[in-house]
Amino acid sequence: MSATASFEEQLESYVTLLLRLGVNLQPGQNLIINSTSAPVEEVAPVMRLMTRKAYELGARNVYPQWDDGEIARTRMLLAPDAALSDVQLWRVNWLEEQSEQGSAFLSLVAPDPDLFAGIATERLTTARRANARAMARFAEATSKLAHPWSVGAIATRAWAHKAHPDLSESDALAALWRYIFTATRIDRPDPLQAWREHITQLKTHLDDLNRQRFTRLHYRAPGTELTIDLPAGHLWVGGGANAYKGNTFVPNIPTEEVFSLPARGGVNGEVSSTMPLEYNGGMIEGIRLTLQDGRIVAYSATRGEDALKSIIETDEGSHYLGEVALVPNDSPVNTGTPVYNTLFDENAACHIAIGRAYPICIEGGETMTPDELAAHGVNRSDAHVDFMIGSAELDIDGETASGARVPVFRHGMWA
Repeated sequence: MSATASFEEQLESYVTLLLRLGVNLQPGQNLIINSTSAPVEEVAPVMRLMTRKAYELGARNVYPQWDDGEIARTRMLLAPDAALSDVQLWRVNWLEEQSEQGSAFLSLVAPDPDLFAGIATERLTTARRANARAMARFAEATSKLAHPWSVGAIATRAWAHKAHPDLSESDALAALWRYIFTATRIDRPDPLQAWREHITQLKTHLDDLNRQRFTRLHYRAPGTELTIDLPAGHLWVGGGANAYKGNTFVPNIPTEEVFSLPARGGVNGEVSSTMPLEYNGGMIEGIRLTLQDGRIVAYSATRGEDALKSIIETDEGSHYLGEVALVPNDSPVNTGTPVYNTLFDENAACHIAIGRAYPICIEGGETMTPDELAAHGVNRSDAHVDFMIGSAELDIDGETASGARVPVFRHGMWA
């Protein structure tokens, strides 16, 4: 797209990219667009544009779903304690039905990193856990790629202010949109072609890692000395994925990561975060974990430790890790500072995830039962929370079955 394109033209190109590349919407397919905890008045123009574009691409039905951020905060402040565990089961059942039909799911994240500031962690945790339990079947279907899904973002005033506190409201919002368009390659002459080339490049790293068949990864950086065992039959994945009727889609836009899963009981050492984590309308900073035989045995945070505790204590599986992801320090998403949105921050730096592993990261995992997945070292949890550990000081070695060490990352870059 031309560098002189108007904001409206870039936004239309971005929406089209999310539909055509993100979920790869097919004629006759239903589309569910979801946005939570964002101001309706800021989300509505993008929702309307996306709905029109989806119908133009042949969608059967488009179902916009949104929850206003101010209303969500009011509930967390004022609802009775007992009501916080209530879940709209009719909506959960409907989402499961749409998944079974192969509908496409597009989430638009538009965070206010301080939305729930000042609200007791216990109240937020009660609501989050109730929703996670109710959505467990749908989350499992999503992780097994039972339906096409993707995640994009909408710039909002609150998020823009957090990312650019020194700018005026209008300048901050404009700067955040420019960042989104750059990170998603909308500023390229042909964004779709740029994405095809990028996915091809990601595949070269995937093919190399899958060919190496490392049994263990060794991480070294300030505050991090960690070993991660990789289970037999593990797969590195990233970029595009196959789902309903074999149609390829891209789960995250942007996406710069290649990822796999650790063996549930095979993580040992200490690891420290390198970016703040925006989580559930609040911030967690300075995360430090100690792991022994896969289990988190000690943890701390310089800010938001109660929220970190609530993640780790979600269930038994949230005491273990479920994802290991590699992202080079020269990622186009990386501006040198966090943007307080995990969709972007996780594509700016190497990261790991507390909780649920993706079955697609083990050979044949999409068709395995929960017991079979557990037997292969695949962690199961209602939680899945990424936090960033990458930096220009991170070195990673891969260890082969023979014990040889192979450089994978040096100074935050592919070796």
